[in-house]
Amino acid sequence: MCPPIHGRPRPPSAVGFAGPCRGEPVLRIGGCEEGGGGSGDGSRAVRRSADQLRLARGRDGAPLLRGDATRLPFAAGTFATVTALWVSTDAGDFAGLVREAARVPRPGGMLLFYGVHPCFNGPHIEPRPDGATVIHPTYRIRGRHGRSPWWREGGLRDRAGMSHVPLPGLVNAFIDAGLNIDRVTEPREDPIPCALAVRAFRA
Repeated sequence: MCPPIHGRPRPPSAVGFAGPCRGEPVLRIGGCEEGGGGSGDGSRAVRRSADQLRLARGRDGAPLLRGDATRLPFAAGTFATVTALWVSTDAGDFAGLVREAARVPRPGGMLLFYGVHPCFNGPHIEPRPDGATVIHPTYRIRGRHGRSPWWREGGLRDRAGMSHVPLPGLVNAFIDAGLNIDRVTEPREDPIPCALAVRAFRA
């Protein structure tokens, strides 16, 4: 089972879920070590932090930019595909991020989201040693969570906190951005899914 919160397992099926996009311009938002497919002219990768940029250099063939995903420095309709990997826990305005990510694909272009499953991977989740998961009633508290008593002391989330978007808010962000949701899946075969993927297209 994926370790909730404490780790970000590589999404082995992200590129397959996106479909073929070789030679097409792709914008990759977030996901410092994961590729999103596509290496054509005009491909770009945006990271929020300098540390993410440092980790990504040498792993990502696309030019890397540091920037705010809610204010992308690209014209509308620039990319064939946009991928947003592991961003919902770091974005203060997830709906704004999706709205901006929906602006830059071409008409008919794709937006692929791959990130934590908001029902089973968040500040309300307490992993148990026997593999069970306890879901606490803080699930409906959206926004920034500074810490939870069941987070590993000194771990990433204990030090940095995380943002939480309940499932309706996550799905509605795509609908409100005018995207057509084509497919939603819980990747991997874990009994309790830790990741959620959404594939949507610009009208």
